[in-house]
Amino acid sequence: MLKYDWYFVYSIIFAFEPGNCLSLYSAGLTITKQDKENYMKLTETGYAKINLGLDVLGLRPDKYHEVAMVMQTISLADTVTFTDSPELKVTTDLPGLEGGPSNLAYKAAVLMGEFAHRPPRVHIHIEKKVFLAAGLAGGSTDAAAVLRGLNRFWELRLPAEKLERLGAKLGSDVPFCVAGGTALATGRGEILTPLPDLPNLNLVLAKPPLEISTPWAYREFDKQKNVIHPDIEGMVQAVRSADVQGVLQRCGNVLEPVTAGAHPEIREIRQQMLQNGAELAMMSGSGPTVFGIVNDEETGEKIAAVLQSLQLETAVAELVGRKNV
Repeated sequence: MLKYDWYFVYSIIFAFEPGNCLSLYSAGLTITKQDKENYMKLTETGYAKINLGLDVLGLRPDKYHEVAMVMQTISLADTVTFTDSPELKVTTDLPGLEGGPSNLAYKAAVLMGEFAHRPPRVHIHIEKKVFLAAGLAGGSTDAAAVLRGLNRFWELRLPAEKLERLGAKLGSDVPFCVAGGTALATGRGEILTPLPDLPNLNLVLAKPPLEISTPWAYREFDKQKNVIHPDIEGMVQAVRSADVQGVLQRCGNVLEPVTAGAHPEIREIRQQMLQNGAELAMMSGSGPTVFGIVNDEETGEKIAAVLQSLQLETAVAELVGRKNV
């Protein structure tokens, strides 16, 4: 018998067949192990991220760039669902999005299977809301959701720190996406220092029809002269002091001049946001998504409507705090 005491946000489907035992008692449900393994459906949320601050400090001997970033989870999110399957299968609701071995979520499932010494016999379905190739960690957050989901699905009880170390094998943004919230990311992005959650802020996002190669952006950055570096240390102190204006005054992204220099529409989106009421507008990651901090959801919706008329992908979101894993 197996006591089922997980949080009830998970959807559970039971088959009532001879020999299966289901009973209620005051602490919850008791079910057989076969019920759980064969008929359970579990859902995880993969939240997007933005970079409030992104600085590149130089090229490392391993050819990665040394970075210092203040990363922030936002409510724009994918839904990742897990069900038992005879073999590993990853599907999405976007016809053009590959769900096979090249998908980071698939790689995450394989990695967890290797770590747990069990074949990943699971069907993972991803409903996409996070823009693709956008500088919002859309693939990384799905991979992190797979790490968290299989940790629960298989009852591995791994702490967030272990999942983050596993995530670092998949990509630089994956460790942050495991627990999210607000964090300082250093090294190549995988060394995390959690920071206090910021007060709730609203934002609007817009993505032009571009795909930016992150390696290209970093290569072009290496050619830049007279780089204006954001005050990451000052931003961290402002976060710790709950000084929102101090945070916003220090926002900056050294990759923005690189990507916007090649794609002037990024500057145009930024100007549109500022002209229509955003307090701050800047590019996230290597781009091309631009986000604007706004006073309220209504202002975000108004700006989104203006930008939708320019055939841009848009979303209105808010900050999300650190996730308990």
